[in-house]
Amino acid sequence: MDLFAPSHLLVLLIIILVIFGPSKLGDVGGALGKAIKDFKKAMNEPEKPEPTPVAKSDEVNKPS
Repeated sequence: MDLFAPSHLLVLLIIILVIFGPSKLGDVGGALGKAIKDFKKAMNEPEKPEPTPVAKSDEVNKPS
């Protein structure tokens, strides 16, 4: 028994359509597509090292 048989997918799509309705389904699809695009973009960006804080010259030469 295949989990992703065409008949199972058809029943799942009908249930989702009944729950969310056609107008919400378009919004959910758009949000999901944007999330996937942002995730792929973040995965392809090289990691940036965190900037090190720079001390002011007054603070370094100040006597204790």
